[in-house]
Amino acid sequence: MRRLIAACLAASALLAGCSDSDGGSRPLQVTDELTAATPATSPPTTTEPAGRVVPAPPADHTVVLPEQHTLALAGADRASITLFDTRAIEQPPRTVDLPAPAASLRPVRGGQALLAALPAANAVAEIDLASGRVHRTAVSGGPVDALPVADKLFVARPQAKDVAILRDGEIQRRVDGFPGAHELLRRGSTVVVLDRLTTSLTPLDIDTGDKQPALRAGEGATRAVTDRFGRVLVVDTRGAEIMAFSTEPLIMKQRSPAGGSPYGLAYDPAQDLAWVTLTARNELVGYDTATGQAEQSHRVPTVRQPESVAVNPETGTRYIASAAGAGLQVVRK
Repeated sequence: MRRLIAACLAASALLAGCSDSDGGSRPLQVTDELTAATPATSPPTTTEPAGRVVPAPPADHTVVLPEQHTLALAGADRASITLFDTRAIEQPPRTVDLPAPAASLRPVRGGQALLAALPAANAVAEIDLASGRVHRTAVSGGPVDALPVADKLFVARPQAKDVAILRDGEIQRRVDGFPGAHELLRRGSTVVVLDRLTTSLTPLDIDTGDKQPALRAGEGATRAVTDRFGRVLVVDTRGAEIMAFSTEPLIMKQRSPAGGSPYGLAYDPAQDLAWVTLTARNELVGYDTATGQAEQSHRVPTVRQPESVAVNPETGTRYIASAAGAGLQVVRK
């Protein structure tokens, strides 16, 4: 019955998403008091975390840059990023100061730099890994994610309830109707927007910025990544599921249970594994996504409050960061 109800909601959302792309309608809106899903508060750990744990500040975002042998951590409580050398993870990391805490981290320039959205500073910053220099671009509206595509920069701005498209630092277009825009993903000829408040996915045409039909993504989607099959993988924290959507057109292809408050998400293209952290259980679960239905294939105990995970596609090493200051966990293949 639950799956039938969810399917009906998705169908209703698709119809709603076909409305005028920049109109005043509120597609996928089901209440005036929308609340984004959040990770569960983890209990104390009762099992020794797998692998090795090294000291690290609390982190909400974890990004690995294999080309630079670098792991980057960012936290909502500090205006800096922490950089570990993955060849000597036990060595003290570097710290690069930022104008404000980073709400997202994304590798750019072939892994030589990081792009960070800084909502409290109304800015997007590019951090050069070699020099530590920070180049700041002013973007109003509390940006929480930024995605460069050719000569454009797509910016999710929940305070402005839109996605702004910039060129040469200037806003060229605003695509309205995103009260909880949180993550942006490139897929084919579109940029897919994950909205946490409407718990939906909406593709935007890269060339025109026009909206394409949207789909509801579970009961409380929080994180999303792309995989090598042209899909978008989504964690539904509130609905306790992991979902897979094909794109162009946007269609839900898979949904699998993920009990334990799933939150952090990373994808290993070499093994076709989606790694999901479960904050209610202090666990990391690996899902084999290569078949018609995602199946659990790995399960390991983690540090407390595991809210972010990254995987090195070259080695399969997983990095799990605690949002409670319990350290950085390194689990090798």
